[in-house]
Amino acid sequence: MSDLLAILAVLGGSAPAQAQVPVDTGGYDSTCGVAVRVEGETVAVEWSLSDGVEAREAGRVTIDLRAGKPLIESIAVKAGDGAPESILEGVSPAVWVTVGSRVAPPGRPPGMSPFNVFFDKPANRPHETHLARLELKRARVASEGRRATVALGDLTAGPFEGELVFTFFAGSRLFRFEAAASTKEDLRAIIYDAGLAGEPTAWRRVAWMDTSGSLEVQAVGPEARPRRLAVRHRAAIAEGERGSVAVFPPPHQYQFPRDWTDNFKFAWVGRPHEKPELRAGGFGIGVCQDPAGGGAFVPWFNAPPGTRQRLGAFCLLSRGKAADALRETLRFTRGDRYPRLPGHLTLASHWHMAIAVASMSKDFQTRSPPPVPDLVRVFKDMGVDMVHLGEFHGDGHQFDSGPLRLPELEAMFRECRRLSDDELLLIPGEEVNTYLGIAEPGKHPGHWMSLFPKPVYWILKRGEGQPYVEEHPKHGKVYRVGSREDVLRILADEGGLAWAAHPRIKASSWTPDIFRHESFYLSESWLGAAWKAMPADLSRPRLGERALDLLDDMASWGAKAPPALPPGARRKYLLGEVDVFKIDRTHELYAHMNVNYLRLERLPRFDEGWQPVVDALRAGRFFVTTGEVLVRELSVEGAEAGEALKLPASGRAEVRAVLEWTFPMELAEIISGDGEEVRRERIPLTDTGPFGRRTIVRQLDLRGRRWVRLEAWDAAANGAFTQPVWIEEIEARPGG
Repeated sequence: MSDLLAILAVLGGSAPAQAQVPVDTGGYDSTCGVAVRVEGETVAVEWSLSDGVEAREAGRVTIDLRAGKPLIESIAVKAGDGAPESILEGVSPAVWVTVGSRVAPPGRPPGMSPFNVFFDKPANRPHETHLARLELKRARVASEGRRATVALGDLTAGPFEGELVFTFFAGSRLFRFEAAASTKEDLRAIIYDAGLAGEPTAWRRVAWMDTSGSLEVQAVGPEARPRRLAVRHRAAIAEGERGSVAVFPPPHQYQFPRDWTDNFKFAWVGRPHEKPELRAGGFGIGVCQDPAGGGAFVPWFNAPPGTRQRLGAFCLLSRGKAADALRETLRFTRGDRYPRLPGHLTLASHWHMAIAVASMSKDFQTRSPPPVPDLVRVFKDMGVDMVHLGEFHGDGHQFDSGPLRLPELEAMFRECRRLSDDELLLIPGEEVNTYLGIAEPGKHPGHWMSLFPKPVYWILKRGEGQPYVEEHPKHGKVYRVGSREDVLRILADEGGLAWAAHPRIKASSWTPDIFRHESFYLSESWLGAAWKAMPADLSRPRLGERALDLLDDMASWGAKAPPALPPGARRKYLLGEVDVFKIDRTHELYAHMNVNYLRLERLPRFDEGWQPVVDALRAGRFFVTTGEVLVRELSVEGAEAGEALKLPASGRAEVRAVLEWTFPMELAEIISGDGEEVRRERIPLTDTGPFGRRTIVRQLDLRGRRWVRLEAWDAAANGAFTQPVWIEEIEARPGG
C-alpha cells in the first residue's frame, strides 16, 4: 500500500467505494459564530479569526467525506470579502497512541485508586503503539456557546474506540483535532503523538524554534527525512506561499509529571514512527512524547476504563510567515511568561536546584567570577519574582550532626544572596521527610517543605543532652531538632511554615490525612499542602484534581474543628509546587510550571528577609495558576481569599470574580462547603473567545456554608484557583 493510501485508511476513510456518509446537524446552531455547511460530500467550516470591528480575517477548513481522499481537503484563510487562499491541501490528522499498563506501588492507603500514582514507569513493561484508524460511517455537527464541533466515526486505535473530533472556536485563530476515545480495558496507561500528515507535495516549508531561540525554516523535498526535534515553545509550523499553520499541544496538559524537565524532543517533522504499519503519509508535522525520558519514574497518562481520552493538538492559522504564526501561538501562553499583575508578585515553589553543593565544588571555587547558573535567567525571562528552593534532596548531608550540615547551609544562604537582586529573590528551603509525620510499618511518613522568613541554621539531629539552641562562633544561633516537638518549637520561634509536599501521592500518599488530628497539623505553623498537575488524565477538564479535592477536604476538616482553636489551626491552604530537579535554558520548563500570585506590593531584598512572603502565604492571600488564566479578583460580600466574613441575615451573598484569559474558556466553578458536603456551582464559559476578561457576579444562598473558593479552566485545561474565603457566622437580625 502506498503512503497515500495508508493515510487514507487511517483517518480519511477506507479506499473502497462506500455510501455517502450521513451528517447529523441536529445539535448545531448557526448563531454560535462558526458557519458549518454540508456541501455534497464535504463539510465546509468557516469562522472569524478575531473579534471586534477589525475582524476581517476568516479561517476555512474543508473536510472531505469521500472514500479514498485525504480528510482535510484544504486549510485556508481569507481576508475581508476575498476568496479563501489555501495554506495546506490534502492532509489528514494523524494520531498514535502507545498503550501500556498501570501498576501502583505498595504501601498506599487501602482503597486509593491505582491510577493515583507517580512512582511508575510503563515504558519498562510491555507496551504497543497503535495508529488511529477512521472508518467513515457517520458525521455529527454540534455547537456550544461560541464553538462548533465536527465529530467523525468510527475511530479505533488498538483497544480504544471513539471519534475523530474537530473543534472550531469563533473569534480565534485556533481549531483543535483529537481522537476522542475510550477503552474497556482496566489499568491502562498511555502516551500519544499527533499531527497533520500527507504526501510531500502538500508541503512547502516547515519551521520550528530550536532550543537556542533560533527559528529554523526548511524546504520540504521528496526525500525529507523524518525527525524528532527538541524545540522551544512546543510548536511545529507548516509555511506555505499564502500563510502558515502552527501545530502545538495543550501547553500544560500534554506534559504528564516528571522529575526532570529536559527537552525530550516533543515535536516531529517528516514522521514520528518508521514501522510500516505506523506510517501516516509521506510527510507531516506534529507533537510527540518520549516514553522513557525524565528519570526513574515516567508515569504517562492515566486511561481508566470508560473515560473519554482526548488525544490531539491545536492548529493556529496565519496569513503570514512561520515567524508570524509562532508569534501568534505564543500569545496563548503570554510568551511562556507569567505577566505582571498590579498588587501581586509571583512565587514558584519546590525546586531541587542543588546550588549549595554545586558552589562548594573545587571547580566552582576556582572560577572568577563565580558562574551564574542558567536558572537565574530562566526564571527572570518567565516573569518569576521569587523561587522557593528545596535543597539537599538527594544531594548534601541533610541529616548530618553539624560538621557537614552547617557549611552546606552557609553555602545555600550565600548562593541565594549572591543570585538574588531587585528582579529575583531566591528563598532558601528544604524538603524534609522526618519528624512531622507518623511512622508506621508499611506507611511512609511523608515529605514536607520548610520555609523560614530569614536564613536559619538548624540541624536535623539532636543527641541526648544536646541543647535545642546554642550560639555558634561563626553562624550565631544554631538550632538542633530531634523530635516533632522540637520542629514545632523552631517553627514557632523563627516564624516558619511547613506543609505537605505532593500530598496523597509519591512518598506522601498517606498525608496529610493520617495526621490531620495531630498537634503539628493543628498548629498555625502548618500551612496545609501543595498542588501540582499530578497524576495526569486527558479525559479531565481540570488539572491536579487530587490536590484540589484535598483543599476542599482541609477546608471541611477546619469547619468541623473545635471553634476554640485559633484561625491558623483551622484554615489551611494549597500553594502551587513544581517539584523538579536541575534546569537549564534548553528545558521544556513552562509546560511543567505553575506559580502562586501573592498579594504583595514590593519584592523583598534578600538581606531584609522575606517575612511578607510568609505572611501572605499564612493568610491565604494568593491564587495559583498555570499562567493562561488569571483571577484578578475574588470576593464574597467584599471579603477576599484568606479573609473571613459574616453573612448577611438573609444568608445570601454576592460572589464576585474577575477573570482574564488567553485560550477560549471552558468553565468556572464556585465551590463551597459546610464541613460535610461540598457543592459546586458550574458556570459554563464556552461563549467566550480568546484574550478576554469577564466579571462574574452571582448571588448565592450560603446559609450553613463555612467556606467558598473559585476555579476557572480554559479549553486547553489550563487554569487557576483561589484559596478559600471563610464564613464565620450569620449576622444577627436587628432586634434579634
